[in-house]
Amino acid sequence: MRKTLSLAAFGVGMSLVAGCGSSVTPAAPSNNASTAVTVSNCGRDVTVGAAPRAAVGLSPSQTELLLRLGLADSLVGQAQTATAPLPEDVAGQAAAIPVLSESGPPSREKLLSAKPDFVFSPTTYEFTAEKGFASLEQLRQSGVAAYVAAGGCAERRMNGTVEDLFTDLDNLGRIFAVPDKAKALVDQGRADLATVDKAIAGRPQPTVAQVFLEGTTVTAIGAGIEYDIIRRAGGNNVFSPKDPQFAKFFAAQITPEALAAKNPDAIVFAVNGAAQKQASIDYLTRTFPAMTAVREQRLIAIDAADTYPGTLGNISVVREIAQRLHADAFTR
Repeated sequence: MRKTLSLAAFGVGMSLVAGCGSSVTPAAPSNNASTAVTVSNCGRDVTVGAAPRAAVGLSPSQTELLLRLGLADSLVGQAQTATAPLPEDVAGQAAAIPVLSESGPPSREKLLSAKPDFVFSPTTYEFTAEKGFASLEQLRQSGVAAYVAAGGCAERRMNGTVEDLFTDLDNLGRIFAVPDKAKALVDQGRADLATVDKAIAGRPQPTVAQVFLEGTTVTAIGAGIEYDIIRRAGGNNVFSPKDPQFAKFFAAQITPEALAAKNPDAIVFAVNGAAQKQASIDYLTRTFPAMTAVREQRLIAIDAADTYPGTLGNISVVREIAQRLHADAFTR
């Protein structure tokens, strides 16, 4: 399970990035037009003159994706390493990659000191200049290409889907000239989702509330990739983008009474570690003893990092939730 992470990081902020801050020295652009690749990302074009050879993953999820594309030798930095452990089968590949930050995005100076030519981020938050991070404009001035996971773009954060990951894989396959490896991951992801679709086809959808708990504070999730994950897993969200509290942001703090009134068949809650998981279960059990989800023991803990944009966890968590909502569908 992941180590402790604040709700601010769980919410993967929607700040738009300004180009203010300290100046940087531009790097010489590549003139090899035959190898240049341009992809559209967050309403802008991202161009690389050739496959990057000095990349940085700005979160473990992004680092994992680059490693699974076979790019360990092209990584010069990894960030936010304390927020989530890398899966055991790829962790060894990252052992020699410099750690630029542990609990939050690296500072502008720390990131640029790694001399990257490409950075991959889950959201635009990692480029917030006001927090001391390198902005997209500062990176551009320094000759560094920056790519944000499709579901983490500010204009996409409210209606992102699990399949946004496939857009990222297609784009990264082109950028790093590894289209076959990217296609293999896309094909596997689509096959995994199809397996879930087949298993739960035609089955009644239990009602589901997705929440994040910090102490006694209840935050409901009603839009974005998180919402789509529940839909793909065969759940009927009791909160939705049509609700007023989710008109501008995918999460909203609610009262315990509001959650009790929904009386969902299941509660899905994101956690950042074993301690938070147990504390959440204790709170839900103590506070809502009459709730259907509590009485029938359908309290489903998931890794918060599996809900971040641009992560393979977006696929695996769909099956994880579906197996709890429709257990008998996966035992045939």
